[in-house]
Amino acid sequence: MKRYLDYNASTPLDERVLAAMVECMEGLPGNPSSTHQFGRALRARLDRAREQVAALVGVQPTQVIFTGGGSEANNLALHAVTAGQAAGRLAVSRIEHPSVLEPARAMAARGWQLDLVEVDDQCRVTTQALAEKLHSDTRLVSVMMANNETGAIQDIAALAEQARAAGAVFHTDAVQAAGKIGLDFESSGAQLLTLSAHKIYGPRGVGALIVDKALEPAPLVYGGGQERGLRAGTENVAGIVGFGVAAELAKAELESRASHARGLRDRLEKGLARYPEITRFAGHAERLPNTVQLAVAGIDGETLLMQLDREGIAVSSGSACASGKSEASHVLLAMGVDATVARGAIRVSFGKETSVADIDALLAALDKQIKWLHKAGQAAGW
Repeated sequence: MKRYLDYNASTPLDERVLAAMVECMEGLPGNPSSTHQFGRALRARLDRAREQVAALVGVQPTQVIFTGGGSEANNLALHAVTAGQAAGRLAVSRIEHPSVLEPARAMAARGWQLDLVEVDDQCRVTTQALAEKLHSDTRLVSVMMANNETGAIQDIAALAEQARAAGAVFHTDAVQAAGKIGLDFESSGAQLLTLSAHKIYGPRGVGALIVDKALEPAPLVYGGGQERGLRAGTENVAGIVGFGVAAELAKAELESRASHARGLRDRLEKGLARYPEITRFAGHAERLPNTVQLAVAGIDGETLLMQLDREGIAVSSGSACASGKSEASHVLLAMGVDATVARGAIRVSFGKETSVADIDALLAALDKQIKWLHKAGQAAGW
């Protein structure tokens, strides 16, 4: 039996989302920028989806800029604030997703000063750590709301207040937080916030950047004037419609989904506690209810991942966007985890379809691997 435990990489498409997308694709030809009845019908669908995504984070629909995914929205956030400006400084936490870290490094290659903000051993950015990286010419600060590997949740409101008091624009990547914890853009203090549809049971290839009304961001794509002129090109109407439905469901079902996930996480962590060979990461931090990152002493993470895959269990060794790389997780290294231990890490993440049987199967598979390790050690005289 196949058991999917990699929801932080991507969630299954909700049947209700798929139904809305199919209806849109099958029944409505045309271009949403056209003024005839077909174009107007598509525009109405887009407007409705924008309202649904806006409601998820408590903003006005005009603040929602649709993109081709979370990575593009993160790139747009950095570009929107800094394009056309003389090089200054930007502060980015060491645990960000590559879609923030890589454009920040590209900016550093063009003359910007990149200040990497440290985290503590529980994967948390403290106000003291941020204060050490804020300068009079810091233009932008980016700290993710919840880490995609450990699940650690940041105190975004405090960090945003600190950054804005220093005169910097504050961006948060909320891709992993959406649909798992409550989101309110205004109370977060952020001025830019990133979302992605396929993390909340929506389609892949659709995201959004939420933009503060007071900002005047620079366009990423020129040409057609779509998305307030920030991202030209005919909109992915079916994908955006799916995103809208997924956002509406995420808001309506937030408590039930989170409660279900917490129960599964507690069961998993209680089972893991029986094994001294297993290390859990960020266990003392406030975390997403669906995420556990762990390592088994003596087993490389990629090896453990493949062994679990043979048992029909899908987990991850870290960010899906960094898969195929053998080096230790940059997140765990930033937390001060030894590189050897960090290379053994796997991430377990689950969702609304995950069952107790899935968790028990994972624990049984881990038990099997640990027993094998003990036998191998005895045979070798360890």
